[in-house]
Amino acid sequence: MNTKHINLGLTLLLGALLASCSVTKPYEQPGLTTNKLYRGQQTTDSSTLASLPWRQMFSDTILQRLIERGLSNNLDLKIAVARMQAAEANVLQSKLAFYPTLSTNAGFTLSKSSSAQLRALNIRNAESGSSTVSTTSIPTIKQYSLTASTSWEADVWGKLRSTKRAYVAAYLQSEAYRRAVQTQLIANIANGYYALLAYDKQLKITLETVDNRKTDVETMKALKEGAIVTGADVVQSEANRYAAEVTLPDIRQNIRQTENTLSLLLAMPPDSIPRTQLDIQQSVTSLQTGLPAQLLSNRPDVQEAEYGFRNAFELTNVARTYFYPALTITGTGGFATANTLTGFFAGTFYGSLISGLTQPIFNQGINRQRLNRAQAAQAEAFYTYQATLLTAGQEVSNALFSYQMAVDKMATRQQQLAALEKAVSYTKELLKYTANTNYTDVLTAEQNLLATQLNGVNDRLQQLQATVTLYRALGGGWR
Repeated sequence: MNTKHINLGLTLLLGALLASCSVTKPYEQPGLTTNKLYRGQQTTDSSTLASLPWRQMFSDTILQRLIERGLSNNLDLKIAVARMQAAEANVLQSKLAFYPTLSTNAGFTLSKSSSAQLRALNIRNAESGSSTVSTTSIPTIKQYSLTASTSWEADVWGKLRSTKRAYVAAYLQSEAYRRAVQTQLIANIANGYYALLAYDKQLKITLETVDNRKTDVETMKALKEGAIVTGADVVQSEANRYAAEVTLPDIRQNIRQTENTLSLLLAMPPDSIPRTQLDIQQSVTSLQTGLPAQLLSNRPDVQEAEYGFRNAFELTNVARTYFYPALTITGTGGFATANTLTGFFAGTFYGSLISGLTQPIFNQGINRQRLNRAQAAQAEAFYTYQATLLTAGQEVSNALFSYQMAVDKMATRQQQLAALEKAVSYTKELLKYTANTNYTDVLTAEQNLLATQLNGVNDRLQQLQATVTLYRALGGGWR
């Protein structure tokens, strides 16, 4: 190849490299607005509950041990780690695509003249006066060969670079997914643990109520003997006792099911869960949300959605490169020798080096649909990213409001409990010593008191779970 051809080839290659700058596009993070993402919250303080490590968030040591076990054994988390490993392998594979491929082949050929070739040879020998060749003297030819071939595709249009960036984005997406699974796992364990404590508290209250109502039945029987109440009042007192007692199986069932759910999160067979008591739980009082824009860096699922969009963006770049020719350089070389392996590498050497420029002609329809599909997937990923961010803002807003409503209910519920306790006490005293009341008043007061006590437990549970939900909604739990 003369100098003129070399210069022409370099000029074409340089022109192709310059043109490749406009084939693939650089990625830019979408500018999604985060204004007013938290409903009713206006703050300039960047301090956020999400930056608090989960060990500081949950002070209950038994709960801490349960979370540790969940992080070590949970199967969903292990699945997420396996996805990361697969994505990492794809990244390494995409890097290797920049290097030439190399393959080798060793061959052995054994050939022998056929009978027809032998007859033709004898005819020629007879015509020339030479001696004929017998069948036993047919020559056998042994040929040995060792070849190597290599191929390298020049990344002129950025196809390989975009593919690698797409795989990197997919890996980061899988890593964000793992963190999202972890934050959800911690929240589920904590919420389940608090629910278990609440059921324990309700069971204790109900058992105490049943004991009290058993005493009430005996009291009513004594009052009947003194002709203060009637037989109907005694029967009503017994029914009141059974009305409380019949709720015990449901509470115990809730306890068993919650324990089984927690066991599944801990990747162990259904079993009892160690725990403390609801009354000693301490919740975080300073619910700092930070700025809505911090969700972009704190929420793993928001980051996962963005990396998904980045992956789709780079795959769209890859689809664009199919419209342009591929520059491939291939080389083949090797050694061949006949009849003996002795001095193999002193035998015949052969080699070739070929460069090719492949331009798609009849694939334009396929390439167009490939690009359309990639662009549609990119649009879908972008909308998913938007929806994930809006969902994050909604979850933060809901958790904040749920916490505040729980606090408001707890303050009012305490006053209600105090009033109902007095009502039960007063109506019982009136029933014993005066004729100004009947057992229906006592029954109503006792039923209202039990319902209020159980609702008070639910208020406390709502407060604790709203704190956990807010912590996860802000992106806490993966640090």
